[in-house]
Amino acid sequence: MPVRSRLVTAGLGTAVLGLLAGGALVAVRSGPDATAGKGANAAAPVVWGPTAVGAYLDYGPDGVRRMGELSRWLGGTELRVGHSYLPGDVWENIEGRPGFLAAWAAWRKASSDRMFVLNTPMLERNEDHVPDEEVRGLLRAGADGRFDGHFRELAWRLVLLGVPDTVLVLGWEMNGTTYTHRCGPDPEAWKAYWTRIVTAMRSVPGQRFRFDFAPSRGRDAVPWTECYPGDDVVDIIGMDSYDQPPARSFEEQVNEPYGLQRHVDFAAEHGKPISYPEWGLFRNGDNPGYMRGMLEWMERHKPVYQTITDYCPHGVWQCAENPESSRVYREMLSAGPDGVEPTAPGSPPVATEAPEPTPEPEGTTVPERPAPEPEWEPVTEPEADPVTVREPVPEPVTGGDPWCVTVPLSVWLGPWMPDSEVCTGE
Repeated sequence: MPVRSRLVTAGLGTAVLGLLAGGALVAVRSGPDATAGKGANAAAPVVWGPTAVGAYLDYGPDGVRRMGELSRWLGGTELRVGHSYLPGDVWENIEGRPGFLAAWAAWRKASSDRMFVLNTPMLERNEDHVPDEEVRGLLRAGADGRFDGHFRELAWRLVLLGVPDTVLVLGWEMNGTTYTHRCGPDPEAWKAYWTRIVTAMRSVPGQRFRFDFAPSRGRDAVPWTECYPGDDVVDIIGMDSYDQPPARSFEEQVNEPYGLQRHVDFAAEHGKPISYPEWGLFRNGDNPGYMRGMLEWMERHKPVYQTITDYCPHGVWQCAENPESSRVYREMLSAGPDGVEPTAPGSPPVATEAPEPTPEPEGTTVPERPAPEPEWEPVTEPEADPVTVREPVPEPVTGGDPWCVTVPLSVWLGPWMPDSEVCTGE
């Protein structure tokens, strides 16, 4: 998967505090593991109820607003999965910078059957083409516990925002070469580092996180099975599966080494449910055969959730370049004639009001944070490159009926600053 233009959230914390102040708010490996699990001896798949459907529409408040519009376009189909990404530029953003997650937390809490999926980088400078030797050193530092504190901080913020059941797609597409958090330079250190992160995040009281191991389809730079960190630290086995070579047809995507069939079989062997956090069109263009094949595959194998990547060239609603695939997607996922008359594919999404969060049950208490632990022995790290803003910083949600979200100021500014409730105006 090519480098994506993810948000760099410089200034978002300032924006939230401003709201408070103003009162508003491709070689193929042929070894036994490449085809293991196929045939009559494959284990039975693990199914956890009906598949929750969603889409990646935008990282911030715009993505929240567009969920309702996509649902209308699908004739009223309920979208139960919100999907966002933490920026991987600097550690401060990987920790969940103030204000970045608030809108998604409010959306998640508005209905008990919703799911929030958050792609989480394992290292900073995640799209900076860091060389293998340096990546190897960073993975080993992580395996030694050097970065545990960043992930405990993220865990605290998610718990305090009221989304302790977030699904974390940690170190996604680790079998490729795109990201600094890739596995290839040192698979053993990568697995040990994943285990450190999961252990650190699970140590936070009140958490109920699920961790999704999600390679890209196919062998890529390294067989993804060599990166699997173990059943005790993985809850879901996902796969990112875009329509691109070397597989030329959907059948080839199923049967290629480390492809869709291997994914399903591997998950069954390990007693784990599956997911498809990223999927969509790509180098093969507007391909309705792929779109139908993927949707039928997911209907057959019942992943926990699936979220199409809905921007060009991958998408079907916010991208007008794929009309035939858009028609197939809409027909197969439409709720039927009783839904609201949808807008045409490719139309600019209309802003909708953010939902009011569900009140916390009376008597709910927020876990008390422990005193800071001693720092690890310092490890020399390379200086981060200057931050490049890849996309505009989203504007605060405005308009519509008032809604509120609790901002955990005590997490960011210290215990002397009480948490505050930020609300939009009438």
